[in-house]
Amino acid sequence: MGSLPQQHGYDPTFTERVIAATGPNASPRTREIIGPLLRHLHDFAREVNLTVDEWMAGVELVNWAGQMSNDKRNEGQLLCDVLGLESLVDEITFSAAANAKDAHTATAILGPFFRKDAPHYPNGGSIIKTMPPDGQVTYMHGRCVDSVTGKGVPGVVIDVWEDSTNGLYEQQDPDQEDCNLRGRFTTDEDGSYSCYCLKPTPYPVPFDGPAGKVLQLLDRHPYRPAHIHLITTHPEYMPITTQIFDDSGPYLADDSVFAVKDSLLVTFKPRENDPKATLEVEHNFRLKKQPSQLESADEVTGI
Repeated sequence: MGSLPQQHGYDPTFTERVIAATGPNASPRTREIIGPLLRHLHDFAREVNLTVDEWMAGVELVNWAGQMSNDKRNEGQLLCDVLGLESLVDEITFSAAANAKDAHTATAILGPFFRKDAPHYPNGGSIIKTMPPDGQVTYMHGRCVDSVTGKGVPGVVIDVWEDSTNGLYEQQDPDQEDCNLRGRFTTDEDGSYSCYCLKPTPYPVPFDGPAGKVLQLLDRHPYRPAHIHLITTHPEYMPITTQIFDDSGPYLADDSVFAVKDSLLVTFKPRENDPKATLEVEHNFRLKKQPSQLESADEVTGI
């Protein structure tokens, strides 16, 4: 009597042979990642009986994302965003420490429209270079404090960027001046920062690339809630990449990139006695010491 046929007819040794092909000089972390990655990829292909045409469509989608990406737009990252991957990785990276006594301010995804080397302004400066007719100027302010001592941290560089009222970032819009609605500010001696910006506007993620194609295939809307991006950096503290969200706006419950967190909701309030702004918003940061800084402090104190 002949041997029983395999249930699906696939080579049961194939995936393990692919994993075993990893060479001896691969790092331990590479080995830790590549095995599960290959198993999940191969199991996925077998589970859905992936065809060559479907696989090729996926390859072309990835290639398309690469071809569209440049220093002003990261389409590959946007594709990860609409699939929830960047928000998931953010959660995996920071959730373990989120409930610690010395936890820092909640993080959120970087997004695809960050630009390095934004203009550096003094506190109280404005990031508005191209003022839209329907813009609501907002005074944003707050403090950066040590997550343990509560003392203000001077010298923190805060990178700020946002879209304009037409829903476009400056690199998407030829009518906006270069680096409009982008700027960097440094906290003063008590950890305070301040700047003038616009009340943010909800916007759709771009539909002209693979991320938009995926949203259309999944019958999902492309909108992000109104938000402002922020990054804090300081040599002694862990960097924070985050966003703050207008708590009165739409799409908070169904953000197209799944980035909203309750602790990042802020209220834009009327501002009085300021001819430059009609609104204000406060956002404070709790900063956590870098592990190397904590070790140095322990050595000094004898802990």
